[in-house]
Amino acid sequence: MFRTKRSGLVRRLWRSRAPVEGDGEADRGTHGSGGCCMGKTTKVAKSNAGSEAELKALTHSILKKIKEKQLEVLLQAVESKGGARSPCLLLPSKVDAKVGQLSYSLPMLLYKVFRWPDLRHSSELKRLSCCESYGKINPELVCCNPHHMSRLCELESPPPPYSRYPMDYLKPPDSPDSGPSSSDTGGTTYSAPVGLSDSLALQESGDQAHWCVVAYWEEKTRVGRLYSVQESSLDIFYDLPQGNGFCLGQLCSDNKSQLVQMVRAKIGYGIQLTREPDGVWVYNRSCYPIFIKSATLDNPDSRTLLVHKVFPGFSIKAFDYDKAGNLQRPNDHEFTQQPRTGFTVQISFVKGWGQCYTRQFISSCPCWLEVIFNTR
Repeated sequence: MFRTKRSGLVRRLWRSRAPVEGDGEADRGTHGSGGCCMGKTTKVAKSNAGSEAELKALTHSILKKIKEKQLEVLLQAVESKGGARSPCLLLPSKVDAKVGQLSYSLPMLLYKVFRWPDLRHSSELKRLSCCESYGKINPELVCCNPHHMSRLCELESPPPPYSRYPMDYLKPPDSPDSGPSSSDTGGTTYSAPVGLSDSLALQESGDQAHWCVVAYWEEKTRVGRLYSVQESSLDIFYDLPQGNGFCLGQLCSDNKSQLVQMVRAKIGYGIQLTREPDGVWVYNRSCYPIFIKSATLDNPDSRTLLVHKVFPGFSIKAFDYDKAGNLQRPNDHEFTQQPRTGFTVQISFVKGWGQCYTRQFISSCPCWLEVIFNTR
């Protein structure tokens, strides 16, 4: 009976492995097996029958050596695609496995099998802060839970113009040449960043506990109140099992646009916003890309801001406090005019904006967030 249950868990796990290119489901990008930020995608050719059989035999062999309760933890994480809270899966970090001529550590093998078949090196990964192994160097036991990891979104230098957002559009509304105008957006005048008056009121009221506030927008209309963030990590989602955080699905919206409703339904597990020692990271937990604009993601000498595409399963350091501080130079015209411009990040779900899209401004995106950081 013990062996039957264990074998059943192993079979279910193998059936839940991440698809590779050619399996149909892989093309949708639900497991984040593509490239990141720069719009490039690394495709993995479907394995031939020999290597597939070898990988299956090796995976079965390793899984059968894992304790039954640990198999259940792994299965919970894999079948829920990270939606359910699952504990760490602590296994020996020194165990190696061979597939053909390639050798992988035990964690790497599990990450490849259950999340990213195109994964090549551990340097491409970032451990989530919720993991027990976060911040630890070379422990004897390391967490092998595939959903306690994310793919690292590396920016190339110089970045290609995936989408450029002119800095001129970040000028305050009372600036003589501020934009975009109503003719540009198809509606009322909109100038980014928005929501700053509410954010500033929070800061001036003496609330020192929050490190950022989040506003949710549907096109040009803000939905709900500003969400003040005190905890180091925040889940922002529409539908997340055991979700705890900013639930967009609970907000009352009067927007009847079919596009808005469609995108809203695709937000799913949403994103995780985390304040870490080196800055603020955004982890895309959803099944669709997100798009991010932040002054600290770009060259400080650039007069344009790039809109970066982040695929499912990837993390990006969306905000860097040190860089933001350096942007506030006394002779910097942009930050003299709008000192909080560098402390705002905009995130759009599913739909991008900029020169590569019909939507030139984020106010035309169906569902998007504005994250405004407390600079005090």
